Parts: sequence; C-alpha cells; structure tokens
Amino acid sequence: MSTPPALRPPEGPAYARVVGVGGYRPSRVVPNEEIARRIDSSDRWIRDRSGIAERRWATEEESVALMGAAAAEKALAHAGVTADRIGCVLVATSTHFRQLPALAADIAHRVGTTQAAAFDLSAACAGFTHALAVAHDMVRGGSAGHVLVVATERMSDLIDHDDRATAFLFGDGAGAVVVGPCATPAMGPVVWGSDGSQGGAIDQSASWLDLRDGVPERFPALTMQGQTVFRWAVYEMARVARRALEDAGVDAADLDAFIPHQANLRIVDALATALRLPAQVAVARDIVHTGNTSAASIPLAIENMLAGGTVRSGGLALTIGFGAGLSYAAQVITLP
Repeated sequence: MSTPPALRPPEGPAYARVVGVGGYRPSRVVPNEEIARRIDSSDRWIRDRSGIAERRWATEEESVALMGAAAAEKALAHAGVTADRIGCVLVATSTHFRQLPALAADIAHRVGTTQAAAFDLSAACAGFTHALAVAHDMVRGGSAGHVLVVATERMSDLIDHDDRATAFLFGDGAGAVVVGPCATPAMGPVVWGSDGSQGGAIDQSASWLDLRDGVPERFPALTMQGQTVFRWAVYEMARVARRALEDAGVDAADLDAFIPHQANLRIVDALATALRLPAQVAVARDIVHTGNTSAASIPLAIENMLAGGTVRSGGLALTIGFGAGLSYAAQVITLP
C-alpha cells in the first residue's frame, strides 16, 4: 500500500490577543426594593448577602440575540475590525431556550459576517472564559483570523422569582470581545477544569423534557446551594487564580486589574484578599449595579472599567470564570 501524501497543517500567528470589547445593558433598572417586596426581604438584607444594589432585567424585546449582537457590534467597532474579517463566532450562554439552531449563527448573521463558523458553548457562568481560551487557540492554530466571542444572558428567565435564595442575585446583559493576531505574547495559558461530583451545587429544578408530560407544574428554574458554592469559589478558585498567574509568568503586583466572574461581592472581595493583591490593582465590582449576569459578567466588567478609566488599554488583567458544573477557567490577558 502506498504511503498517503503528507497533509498541509494549518498555520497561524505566533500570538493572539483581545483587540476589542463591547457590552449591552438592558434599559430596565430593577432596584432591591422591587425584589424585596416579593420575597419578604429588604434592601439591606440583599446588600449584606450579595453586595448588589440593583440589576438590569431585559424587556420582552431585548432577546439574547439582540443583546448579543449589540455587544458584538460595539466590540467590532472598538477593535476596528469589520464583520467580514471574522472567521468564527463563539457564543456563551445558558439562557437560549431553543436547542437549535445555534444562537451563534443568528448573531453572526445580525452583525454581518459572511461565511464565519458559528457555534454555541455552554459552561454556565464560566462560559466566557472557556470561549476566550478556545478563541485564543483558534487564532494561534490558524482556524480563524479573528474570532468574535459573545456572552449573552437573560437570567431573569431562568430564576424562580419567589426563591429567597436566588431571586435577587441575577441580572441580564451581554458582553463581547474580538480576539485577533498580534506580534508579542498577550494572553497567558488557560487554567481550566471541572468537578462534576459537585454538579448539584448549581442545578436546574427540572428537565425541559418534564414539561412535555406536564411535570413539573412550574417552569424549570435555577437552584443553588449558596454556602457550598461560596466555599468552593473562595478556596478552590484562589488556587486556580494563583496557577494562572504562575503559568503566565507574572506576579500579582504586575497586574493592572483582577476581573473575576461577578457572582457575589463577598466572593469577589474574599478572592482579592486571598490573592493578596496590591492596593494599586483594580478589582472589578460591577456586580453592585449589574447583578450576576452569568457568562456576560466578565466582558461587561472589562468594558465598564476601560470606559471609566479604572484600567488602561495594554494593562494586564487576571480573569477567572466559575460556575455550574462545577466548572472554571482562568487566564491572564492584556486589556484591549
């Protein structure tokens, strides 16, 4: 049998970086008082447990596709990259309630890409950081010249609005980044993983299939074991964050910003303390006015910090996403 011909491998640039960011925040602001009345609580009780003062909830017209496309268009404009240069669109979401077609294909069409690959990625609150790592490897591997990463969520559709443990935590919104080639290292190695033994810590009350048979009586909703998630996030994610710094060859003092998933202000502050961040390192606390927007929280926080002058373009940021699975991904990036 003859020897098969050698295949030509894909060729890509030596390095990749985030070159643009954009966000979309729904128009409706929901203060704590509005939620507190329904769950027999108070503004102070909610602030003490989460740090949240208000969050945004999408109107009926503000779909995950609309919000995601709006954030994507801002990211493209910030990057100075036209839609026809996008080779792939990755969408991270847990709140697109159609099994097919992929939301990514819809968003790719809305922003005007021509023949970009498009697919969804599901890793709950860690979805953005997983998609970012995949985009980095796609650019370096030569699979796409530029990758558009979109995280878009309508968590208000997934929560039980009568659940005193979770009703106040979540918000809606979308964030996006463009990842493209560059001449120097601008993204460190990803540190990621999962622990399926704790899958019940953040779960869904019922399967969608149960609805077909008329059970359960209520719409399936997110459930969470708050103390379990808190302990895991603070202790285990601090170790993951330290590994991401070590693998990137930098110290905490080299950072301009620490941008973790905006799960809970107490978790954000506990992680910052555990990492012993110097005072000059800006810590994202977007959750105070945005709530927990799941996969969208990190790109929304990046956009907010850059727009407000809290951090500078070209500075280093440690990002870490964590959530249902339980799953996590951390990476040091250069800010766009």
